[in-house]
Amino acid sequence: MKTTRRADKYLADLGFGTRSEVRRLIRSGSVTTGDGQPVTDPAQQIPAGDFFLAVDGIPCPYVPFEYYMLNKPAGVLSASRDHSRTTVVDLIDTAKRHDLFPVGRLDADTTGLLLITNDGALAHRLLSPRWKVSKCYEASIRGSVSEAMLRAFREGVREASGEQFAPAVLTPLTADEESSTSLVHVVLTEGRYHEVKRMFAACGSEVLTLKRLSMGPLVLDPALPEGSFRALTEQEISALKLSGKDLE
Repeated sequence: MKTTRRADKYLADLGFGTRSEVRRLIRSGSVTTGDGQPVTDPAQQIPAGDFFLAVDGIPCPYVPFEYYMLNKPAGVLSASRDHSRTTVVDLIDTAKRHDLFPVGRLDADTTGLLLITNDGALAHRLLSPRWKVSKCYEASIRGSVSEAMLRAFREGVREASGEQFAPAVLTPLTADEESSTSLVHVVLTEGRYHEVKRMFAACGSEVLTLKRLSMGPLVLDPALPEGSFRALTEQEISALKLSGKDLE
C-alpha cells in the first residue's frame, strides 16, 4: 500500500505556514500537482513518490528528513527559534523543512560541530546515555594539566557538591608558559549542562575557549568556516544511525 499525505500537512511540513494558513493557500488556487492539476481540497491525499506539489508553479518536492552539519559560531543560540537572538536554525537558510532543531546544545560562546535535523529518532540515539555516543572537544584552559587532573577525568570528576561525572578522556596537546594556558582534547559520553566547564572548574582550572570537533563518527569538516553549513552525505547519515553502543 502506498503512503499518502494530506495536501495541507505536506505543505505545512515544508514550512509554508500553519495548517490554517496552508489551507487558505490551497483554497486560493495557488497549489497544483506536479502535472499541473489544481489542488483545492486541503484534505486531498498526495501519494508519496508519485508526484509532488507546486506552489505558484514552483515545484516543492516533499523531503521527510534533512541533515546539516553546522560549524557554530560564538554568540548564536543552540535553539530552533528565539524572538530576539539569532539561533543555529536561522543559519540554515536553504532548509526545506520548518521543523529543524539542533541535536544537543552548545553554549552561546562554544563553537564547532552541531548537527541540525528533524530526525527525532536519530537525535535520541545520539543523545541518550544508553548509547554512549562520544563527543570530542578542543578546549583552551587556564594553567597546565597535572597528573591529578588526568586521574580525575579518567575516574570521573567529582564536584564539591558530590555530583560526579562519567569518566572522560583528557589529552594534553600544547602548553604555553608565557600565557599560562594549555590546549587539550576532551572526549565525553555524557551531555550534562556546562559539563566540560564544570569538570575543569572542579579541578581548579577554567575553560577559556571551547570547540566541539566530533559527535560519534561525524567529524567537523575542516573546510567549513564558522557560521557555514552543509548537508550531510549519505555515508555520514548511515554512520550516525549505526553509532553508539547499546548498554542495556
